[in-house]
Amino acid sequence: MIRPRTPRREQLGEFLTRRRRAMARSAVGLPPARGRTAGLSREEVATLAGVSGTWYTWLEQGRDINVSRQVLTAVARVLDLTAAETDFVLALAERSEVPLDDEPVAMPAALQHLLDALDFPAFALATDWSIVGWNAGYAWLYPPIGELDASDRNLLWLVYTDPRLRDLLPDWEQDSRRFLAEFRAESGVRLSAPRHKALVDRLSAASADFRTQWAELTIERFASRRRTFRHPDGDLLTFEHHRLVPSEAPDLHVVMYVPVEG
Repeated sequence: MIRPRTPRREQLGEFLTRRRRAMARSAVGLPPARGRTAGLSREEVATLAGVSGTWYTWLEQGRDINVSRQVLTAVARVLDLTAAETDFVLALAERSEVPLDDEPVAMPAALQHLLDALDFPAFALATDWSIVGWNAGYAWLYPPIGELDASDRNLLWLVYTDPRLRDLLPDWEQDSRRFLAEFRAESGVRLSAPRHKALVDRLSAASADFRTQWAELTIERFASRRRTFRHPDGDLLTFEHHRLVPSEAPDLHVVMYVPVEG
């Protein structure tokens, strides 16, 4: 008996379809395709992964079929998925439901005290990237933060809809794509939760840039790195971008922009 489609499996099927169509045939030793779009067929992926063509077709169709980690890892290998992409695929295929707390997260007083003690920009993000706390350093870097309505105080929303934040990012195209890839990787199964879905729907309606980049289905794990900002006074500032997960509030991320010496 084939169970009905679920949002998680539909996400999984969409992602695998996109990666299959983008796969270079030469990477798996196959000749160029003739008379059809480049990439691999479903039957070719199934053969290379050692699964039945019908099973793989059902997987891409988003059907809620039984999927083992071993078989799905074989599919990921054929499609040359990165470690982050493979983790994303495995999470979507899990049968056990992850609790999706869809209530807004309150900022713990002790965590806000920590932010206030830092002398560089720092803020706290909920799982849907709502900004739930920040310090004076972040207000200096991005002055509008304190004036925003709570419903708009979401990092992803601001990246795509607030020209003031966009002006902070000299390489907006690269930064926005990186943010979106990290958001998708972190959200995983939460993308079907009401708050996450509402955010994606709202951004899709408000921003053509978001619609284009969201359709690329990129996935990337967060990594500490250097970031450059253009402060409202015109100066270019370089920070190290770090992120920590508080043990007492694991659904929050503390983002810190540590000044680079010199």
